[in-house]
Amino acid sequence: MGFLSWILIGLIAGAIAKAILPGKQGGGWIATLLLGIVGALLGGWIGSALFGASTNDGFFDLATWIWAIIGSLIVLVIWGFISKKRA
Repeated sequence: MGFLSWILIGLIAGAIAKAILPGKQGGGWIATLLLGIVGALLGGWIGSALFGASTNDGFFDLATWIWAIIGSLIVLVIWGFISKKRA
């Protein structure tokens, strides 16, 4: 699975993560989607590096989506702490 697939998954996973974790993370939808892309890349790395999960099997593989959403949630929580301290 290529880099462009991870970007597309990140856009969708960012929206799902924002729906799961509503609140005042700041930045609006564009920032949420960009954080979702970073989260999908982070989730893919965590899944493959730490747990040995195969996250590059395909676009419609359930493990790929779960790790992308988990990574997006992690990035959104970190972004919430960072933006809260600035305000």
